[in-house]
Amino acid sequence: MLFEPDRIVPVLVPVAVEGPWSYRVPDGMDVRPGTVVEVPVGPRKLIGAVWDGEPDTEIDPKRLRNIHRAFDVPPISDDMRRFVDWVANWTLAAPGMVLRMVLRVRDALEPEAPVRGVARAGEPPQRMTPARQKVLAALERVPLGWTKSALAEEAGVSTGVIDGLVEAGTLAVVDLPRPPRPLLDVERPGPDFTAAQAEAARELRKAAEGGYSVTLIDGVTGSGKTEVYFEAVAEVLRRGHQALVLLPEIALTNQFLDRFEARFGGRPVEWHSELTPRMRARTWRDVASGEARVVVGARSALFLPFRDLGLIVVDEEHDSAFKQDDRVPYSARDMSVVRGNLSGFPVLLSSATPSVESRVNAEAGRYRRVVLEERATGAEMPVLTAIDMRNEGPERGKWLAPKLVSAIREALVDKAQSLLFLNRRGYAPLTLCRHCGHRFQCPDCSAWLVEHRFRGRLVCHHCGHQERKPEACPSCGTADSLVACGPGVERIAEEIGEIFPEARRLILSSDSFSSAETMRRELKLVEDGEVDIVVGTQLVAKGHNFPLMRLVGVVDADLGLANGDPRAAEKTFQLLAQVTGRAGRIGGGGLGFLQTYAPENPVLQALLSGGQDRFYREEIEARRNAGLPPFGRLAAIIVSSPHRSDAEGYARALVRAAPLQSAPMVNVLGPADAPLALVRGRHRQRILVRAPRGFDLQSWLRAWLSAGPRATGSLRVQVDVDPQSFL
Repeated sequence: MLFEPDRIVPVLVPVAVEGPWSYRVPDGMDVRPGTVVEVPVGPRKLIGAVWDGEPDTEIDPKRLRNIHRAFDVPPISDDMRRFVDWVANWTLAAPGMVLRMVLRVRDALEPEAPVRGVARAGEPPQRMTPARQKVLAALERVPLGWTKSALAEEAGVSTGVIDGLVEAGTLAVVDLPRPPRPLLDVERPGPDFTAAQAEAARELRKAAEGGYSVTLIDGVTGSGKTEVYFEAVAEVLRRGHQALVLLPEIALTNQFLDRFEARFGGRPVEWHSELTPRMRARTWRDVASGEARVVVGARSALFLPFRDLGLIVVDEEHDSAFKQDDRVPYSARDMSVVRGNLSGFPVLLSSATPSVESRVNAEAGRYRRVVLEERATGAEMPVLTAIDMRNEGPERGKWLAPKLVSAIREALVDKAQSLLFLNRRGYAPLTLCRHCGHRFQCPDCSAWLVEHRFRGRLVCHHCGHQERKPEACPSCGTADSLVACGPGVERIAEEIGEIFPEARRLILSSDSFSSAETMRRELKLVEDGEVDIVVGTQLVAKGHNFPLMRLVGVVDADLGLANGDPRAAEKTFQLLAQVTGRAGRIGGGGLGFLQTYAPENPVLQALLSGGQDRFYREEIEARRNAGLPPFGRLAAIIVSSPHRSDAEGYARALVRAAPLQSAPMVNVLGPADAPLALVRGRHRQRILVRAPRGFDLQSWLRAWLSAGPRATGSLRVQVDVDPQSFL
């Protein structure tokens, strides 16, 4: 609908308030629900959107303020506005904070600034030099024009040569035409499919024909899930719709882009934190206009203003990176399913180790399930072996068992690659004084400082605090008394260097790179066989294809099991299955070694026996018996304050106000110190709420928080419905 001038309209602004505010539409301005506008809020002007519903007509007209400006961009669609409201209701977040994720790119609302460049404008200069000849030759190849720096690089000259040609009148400074997005060829032939892949592709194409559905693509590592779901993307593009592919890690995009280009003859549009502001603005506009046909991005891409979205693919759907924990805590996987339901289009979830929730939904018939049980190359899955560290472990002060070292040596002889996996960044997780026992702890978090020996720093991985590693103990003053306790990836790489000094080593860890581009280059080195031994954290477990990787050694297979996370077994199984799945993907003969002090653990037994279905059966039954998701509901409430007493007092008062009489089936556990009781100088108390599956938990929480004490001053209350992390 179109609002008449001088009408009062509701406008949602990106602040933490309950709903839209009322504004007057000035003469000459046309707005409708979804129109992106700029409005005054106190002394500031904020970007918001005209929203649905009726404005507050009882407000004093003298207090009404005019909309300052309406932007010339496509309005936020009806579906996206419903989605924003749905996410806000589910997460108990303010709707404006959800809208903020849609309107985060301020520059996208303005017309795109032209790119200045140079083009041929006149005759060659009288004085012609070899450098000038190179420039004119480059211009012949692209006569429409270049940016000055790009032309200089192409010609192999300095920008001063370009300036001289401009002064001579041979070149002129011009506004360059914007290069169009590459066309995608949906009819371009894909790879030759196995019979199982071809059948899966037929099912996915059928799902992509339209209408809401969710399909779980459950395929072993290396089974070609990506190429199969590309067929669904092609079908959606044939029908004139847009598609979104969500990936959990920026580092995955390079291989993905190469595979996409091989299938469609052009690259999709990227969306992640490494884009420049200009690229982000252009992507936002192109998504809104429909020019961007396929977007591949991180979880925040879910809130791009698509003009005609027809498919969402969530690759590695089990990955915890799809959960945002701050501001608006949401699961991009779950919200993708909601987005498809609200808009009536299909959603594909792909993983070699699906989440328990997705497996349960598939078994209950709510999701279709497409299974790929064999690798696309025909290679066998890796043979996994447990190394019992209680009787087969290394000598004191070492971390790699002799059996694993021997297997690495054989791989080196055969010119094959090895991967050592340890989900601990840095050199050692703890540094202490052997004389007085002093331990280095973050001053702002309840966490030990991790030694990064290559940088000579002690680092907190929760708040980023850093300090130099001292020569003497700061507590007792004893020199040369500091000892590193336990291994991180740097320490494992050091040990590998001592054993195999000639081997080419590489550490792959999120804090080992200055940028995503550096990460991609180093991953490419592994892919091209320029590295013999890789030592990495969970970064290496996320969907990479390393053709020469034959051996994977898990340094500490027990690491993820020793905590109180209800999902610990599932997360450990997924992580170890994914990382060992890097072995032997192309040529077969893959080997995996799990160093463990508990080889009898059911998770490890399921991995070693290849009993994935058995693991899921047992884990699903355990969840059902305990009433845990997906058979029950959980919400975590974190109360934080710079003062411990304030956090404790408020949390206790909040629990006392819980309306348990109205819902005796709800359990409120706590308050208690969160596992990380101090983060960034804020003391944290955790309250856990457990309820039956069909219970309206959001309404109950909303009523509780409204009736409870008001959080004042520096107190903060964060609600996380369906928490994935229990720290």
